[in-house]
Amino acid sequence: MREINNPYTTLDGYNCFGCSPNNSIGLQLRFFEDGEYVRSEWLPKPHLSGYKNILHGGIQATLLDEIASWTVQVKLRTAGVTANLDLRYKKPVYVDQGKIFLQARVKSVERNIAHVEVELLNDNREICCLGMIKYFTYPQEVARTKLYYPEFGKFFTDSDKTSGTDCQNHPK
Repeated sequence: MREINNPYTTLDGYNCFGCSPNNSIGLQLRFFEDGEYVRSEWLPKPHLSGYKNILHGGIQATLLDEIASWTVQVKLRTAGVTANLDLRYKKPVYVDQGKIFLQARVKSVERNIAHVEVELLNDNREICCLGMIKYFTYPQEVARTKLYYPEFGKFFTDSDKTSGTDCQNHPK
């Protein structure tokens, strides 16, 4: 498993709610490549609850949409925009019961539409939300000029080096 760098942090005005490490009210997600998967782990915050002590469904959707985007960027080496989210909420996600785990993989690609399978698991490794997110992907040149997609190598410090310090116990 290797950590994915966030190459967007050097962009002027970058403040993504999902992945900017400098957005103090954002999710500040970090990602790891693990075989065909992109993974993340995240500690829920009580101020993001809907019903008492339960992580808001919209935040769950945001977490899964964000990991799907990073999956497209790393696995397909381009960028895109969300075309459709189809999520199934299976179990409540409590904000006070430990980390949650996210995982995503490209299930298929049809022309310029990527189908990304996503899962959100609780600290007991139970699936709480799963689904398929469709991404409209752009040709690399369009992704570079319109969406600031960087050179692929900027996502990794050392492509031969593996890292697993934060996600080593992630479900597989």
